[in-house]
Amino acid sequence: MTIHLIVFASVISKRASVIQTHEKLLSELEKYFTINLVDYRDLDKLNDEDFKLLFIATGGVEQLVIQRFESLAHPVTLLTDGLANSLAASLEISAWFRSKGMRCEILHGEFFNIAQRIQILHNNFLAKRTLCNQRVGVIGAPSSWLIASSVDYLLAKRRWGIDIVDIPLERVYNIYTTITDHEVENTCAAFASQALACREVDAKEIHKAMRLYRAIKQVCEEERLNALTISCFNLIEPSRTTGCLALALLNDEGIIAGCEGDLQSLFTMMIVKAITGNSSFMANPSKIIEKENEVIFGHCTIGLHQTERFIIRNHFETQSGVAIQGLMPTGDVTVVRCGNESLDEFYLSTGTLTENTNYINMCRTQVRVKLNTPVRYFLKNPLGNHHILIHGNWETPFKDFLQANKCKRVE
Repeated sequence: MTIHLIVFASVISKRASVIQTHEKLLSELEKYFTINLVDYRDLDKLNDEDFKLLFIATGGVEQLVIQRFESLAHPVTLLTDGLANSLAASLEISAWFRSKGMRCEILHGEFFNIAQRIQILHNNFLAKRTLCNQRVGVIGAPSSWLIASSVDYLLAKRRWGIDIVDIPLERVYNIYTTITDHEVENTCAAFASQALACREVDAKEIHKAMRLYRAIKQVCEEERLNALTISCFNLIEPSRTTGCLALALLNDEGIIAGCEGDLQSLFTMMIVKAITGNSSFMANPSKIIEKENEVIFGHCTIGLHQTERFIIRNHFETQSGVAIQGLMPTGDVTVVRCGNESLDEFYLSTGTLTENTNYINMCRTQVRVKLNTPVRYFLKNPLGNHHILIHGNWETPFKDFLQANKCKRVE
């Protein structure tokens, strides 16, 4: 991991003396990272792919920094050991940035703590870079009941760098009609052989669902999509099957796939993947037990890799097609959702998945989660319906990343 330290030193300082003065700090950081010192006048030689920190080496550099603020990576991070009046200058610079509504953090203190914080900042940098220029497909229109889950395409591009494109649902259906049962026969057999059981569904239904998966995947390849959300219910009538299996398999293959045209939840899944490298479970909060501070989450699709075992079922609402009843491992989970049209709000909680439930009046994959924050959020101040679950406790990296990108936490 290479850190490019943009060195701001007073004009009377020489490079050799700067290195000598801060030798202790630099030598400690070199135990963890590859350090590249870059004079502030050479800032334009670096690009957006380079991870950069501002190294405030002396006092008297305040004007040098603010004259170049438009060229700096934001949020701004200042590294200082306090020698040669560098901390005093850092405090003044930080106050100036904050007065302009920009975030600015000072790294100062114990070397090990500084190194840990740099690692977190680097992870955030990589996650943001992963999101930038991701191509997201909206196949069909969002479901009509998602009245609070829309996203402004332009604001999403400006804030996160993602490109959102609309794709007619008919395009998927036209490809679907050209795919034969014979083409998917082996894939269907392999899928069925992995299941713990198969209920309410026959081979013909599995073939149709697998053909739909092939059609959606072909559109993903043609459009170079990194992620997609599809108007699932509008697809059921013409295709006479459901997209639950397709979304499960696409998520397993690394193409982030969400339901019902819900862009806010899909973007949350993209953040989860960028930070953790793992897929996540998009679900409805289906039952809230306030006395026990528990929520039962459910949906009819989940990536097979997120389950310990799975059962092939039909779709709960329509009693048709193919759905997945996934049995998820118990233990720590994180629940997260991004909201607002500009994707600048978020909900976040950790909890414990205690049980895979099997209520007959809910979607097929169901889990009981005991949260570590009050469940009253869902009744008093929810960001929307769907929420995203990920195995493990990821509260700190999620919170750090979202707050660093000026997102407001909703509780």
